[in-house]
Amino acid sequence: MVALRLTRKGTKNRPYYKIVAIDHRKRRDGRYIEQIGSYDPLQEGINYKVDLELADKWLEVGAKPSVTVASIIKKARTGEAPPEKKKKPAPAAAEEPKAEAPKAEAPKAEAPKAEEPKAEAPAEEAPAAEEPAKDASPSEE
Repeated sequence: MVALRLTRKGTKNRPYYKIVAIDHRKRRDGRYIEQIGSYDPLQEGINYKVDLELADKWLEVGAKPSVTVASIIKKARTGEAPPEKKKKPAPAAAEEPKAEAPKAEAPKAEAPKAEEPKAEAPAEEAPAAEEPAKDASPSEE
């Protein structure tokens, strides 16, 4: 049985793949029957090249594509490009003015918070005052 799959080429940490028709019993980088295309995962934009005529020929014969090869062939048929990566430094510069606005509001928010603990503090002190009275009562008896 023939499979359409990727064979790894390139160097360490710099992978590059060939899309090939190969006997499914062969090892990953073994001798292949025919090269159908290539795939470079590190390249931005369209990072694959596929000869769709060869791919169709092998699919008609009964070759089974791997999941990755099937998705690459599907993208090649539609002409779909991978989504572009957005740069993060630009939004960070836009966030700086926003950060200043909450700082101005922060003192206003802190003032009511400061009042609430003051109201709770006397309530906590009252039960503490009762406890020594309870301790004093049994010792006096």
